[in-house]
Amino acid sequence: MSLVRNVGTIGGLTAVSRVFGFARDMLVARVLGAGMAADAWQLAFTLPNTFRRLFAEGAFSVAFVPMYTRRLGEDDDGAAAQKFASDVLAIFVWVLLGFSAICMIVMPGIVWALAREYQNVPGKFELATNLSTITFPYLGLVSLVAMLSGVLNARSKFAPGAIVPVLLNITLITGILAGWYWRENIGGGDVAVAYAQAIALALAGVVQLLYMFWATRKAGVRFKVHLPKITPDVKRMGMLILPATFGAGIYQISQLVDTFFATSLPQGSLTLLKLADRLNQMPLGIFGIALGTAILPMLARHIQADNKSEAQRLQSNAVEIAMLLCLPSAVALAICAPAFTTGIFQGGKMTAADTAIMGNIVMALVAGLPAYVLVKVFQPAFFSREDTRTPVFVAAGALTFNIALNFYVVPRFGIVGLAAATAITSSLNVATLMTILHIRGWFDVSRKLLGRIMRQALACAVMAALLWFLVPLLQPYWSGSVVARVLALGGLVTSGAITFFVFAYLLGALDKDLIAQLRRKPKAAAAADPKPQE
Repeated sequence: MSLVRNVGTIGGLTAVSRVFGFARDMLVARVLGAGMAADAWQLAFTLPNTFRRLFAEGAFSVAFVPMYTRRLGEDDDGAAAQKFASDVLAIFVWVLLGFSAICMIVMPGIVWALAREYQNVPGKFELATNLSTITFPYLGLVSLVAMLSGVLNARSKFAPGAIVPVLLNITLITGILAGWYWRENIGGGDVAVAYAQAIALALAGVVQLLYMFWATRKAGVRFKVHLPKITPDVKRMGMLILPATFGAGIYQISQLVDTFFATSLPQGSLTLLKLADRLNQMPLGIFGIALGTAILPMLARHIQADNKSEAQRLQSNAVEIAMLLCLPSAVALAICAPAFTTGIFQGGKMTAADTAIMGNIVMALVAGLPAYVLVKVFQPAFFSREDTRTPVFVAAGALTFNIALNFYVVPRFGIVGLAAATAITSSLNVATLMTILHIRGWFDVSRKLLGRIMRQALACAVMAALLWFLVPLLQPYWSGSVVARVLALGGLVTSGAITFFVFAYLLGALDKDLIAQLRRKPKAAAAADPKPQE
């Protein structure tokens, strides 16, 4: 199956999840606002999800998927791959149980390390600790989900793994509504809503794991349950995971660093940062994660076959698709940030002053959007070659720079400076990775690719001019009725998208071969691909 079609499958289902995610965030903003309970919930939600992205979906996936993919090619019935997965699962379950138990026991210390300033607000530190203890079991459950998703991804079955976030958001929406009912009819204030969400997050992990277990069984994958045993393959994967934990997780580690600095700022800062990041995560989640998920097993196959030309072609296509989608997204979000933050989040306990700050945070964050997406394209070039050391050193340098920069900008520019530092650091990280790939001869930016990116930038400039004109005209509708908000924001999105893609087509920024792959039926697309990835 082609990269374009795989990205379309993952990205399309991820987009559905993001819609539910926005509904969840809109409810949270209106029900909790940016107060004490909201900050405590955001910290409790951040902890297991950051560790999930760092270990399960980051380090574990980049080590497990290439090795599992190699085992799939060793025999016709996949017995070697299933034995490897069973051996890993036998170890993985106990590691997760142990890590989760230890973290729950020392949770007061973890919360103190990240949010010691919460002690200055009566009850806030205790609430954050209790909520985090309730939510942390989600890490173990969703980590198993990530493993099962990696097994299916290696078999070119991307849909189940892209569906599970939808289940998360549906469960959390149910929790928010239950908490709101609890608060309004029984009492307990905002704290009741926060506890309801924490319980819902833990339950969401159970729902996701049951679904993925069913999906793997349906795909014909069977795991043999046995006592833990450290086989040579498991040991090899463990050695790859340790450096990959850092190399694959610079963005997640930066999130923890940002959380530390945000909790030292005025109350509500962490909530505003996290909600603003949801807008930034929309294109990142749809395009970046989709590209990274799709490219890793495909690139691993080309490299194992020593097919350098196909590996280069695949990465060039991935870069072109990434820039085609994230450049206009970054420009549009930067210009329309006040419209989106007001239209989506303002209302209930979320004030106009809060959404104004949030809009500035969005503008700072999206400056690094191309870097956030491209790092998902470049890192698999190292991971598919089982080189997890290089991204470690690059990430270490970038993270050190990020921390130093935060100490300078946060006291001067507050939460907006914190967001800008994240964008700058991510850009430095991806520029370094691209330079190393070029030096090693693993990837070169061809004139053709550079030309298309320049044409994409010109199309973005035309779109930016139109949005710059439209935003002031539609300003009165941002905070109006629900219908007015939907029409105003829909008008901005639609007009911007049409303008960009029309001019991109006229300027030759669209690769007709790549677009044709999107329009073909799966069999035709596979036949057109020199190395069909089924």
